[in-house]
Amino acid sequence: MEQDLAVIDQEAAQLVKGIGIPPCPAILTSLVREMRSDDPDFNRMAKLISSDVGLAAAMLKTVNSAFYGLPTKATSVQQALVLLGLRTVTHLITGLLLRQAFPVADGKFMERFWDMSSSIAAVAAQITRQIKSVNRDEAYTFGLFRDCGMPPLMLKYADYAHALATRGAHSERSISELEEEYCGIDHAQIGQYLAKSWHLSEQVCLAILWHHDPSALAQEHPELPAASLRLIALAMIAEHVLRTYRDEPVSHEWQKNGVLALGYLGLSEADLADLSEEAQQILAEH
Repeated sequence: MEQDLAVIDQEAAQLVKGIGIPPCPAILTSLVREMRSDDPDFNRMAKLISSDVGLAAAMLKTVNSAFYGLPTKATSVQQALVLLGLRTVTHLITGLLLRQAFPVADGKFMERFWDMSSSIAAVAAQITRQIKSVNRDEAYTFGLFRDCGMPPLMLKYADYAHALATRGAHSERSISELEEEYCGIDHAQIGQYLAKSWHLSEQVCLAILWHHDPSALAQEHPELPAASLRLIALAMIAEHVLRTYRDEPVSHEWQKNGVLALGYLGLSEADLADLSEEAQQILAEH
């Protein structure tokens, strides 16, 4: 598998040169470096985040939302670091920076993209209350980054959204297959490349790469980490919960692999109903 991944990385690197992905923001590089040090400096991290007024404001707004449910509202970046912890804040900042990285990508497609990504991330994080084997912050980050390869494709190909909708309307093929045909690369490959360059964990990067491959949850790749498979299954369930809540059609992927996703996390249809009910409040407030 390592050889296969090396080939995928090489091909992706060649293709993204012509597509263009946003480089890792300097502030994130500094935060990750600080986080990985033996003695992280909270004051330095607070200053780094506060140096970007827009980022600091967005962070505090998110930290004080119902999603985190803090008993005391954070009034400063440093206070948020103390209340939530270094790792949680870094995951949060990474997600906020992702959206900032595509400021020119707008329109109905992108609005739906951000709405779906953030909602799936919130539901996935909520579900980890029951699925203790998945870290909440990592689940949230994966939900945001799972399809992060789509914005670069949309920026590169003006008719990307229309082409996929037209080609996929009467097709049973996966979105990855349609993208390969139209763009020569799929968003999972680009997403993994971007996630690696942004210092996301290996299990998140691998989950992004394999999340549209049905053979993953069928466990046909024994080298694929269990942590990555749990993230793939969790996000698939979260998306299904979201679509059900919004009374949207069941996705082709859920029809094919929903049972596998539930089974991998040891869930039943009754458990799914309970999770859906618990997620309703999060979705109503999102």
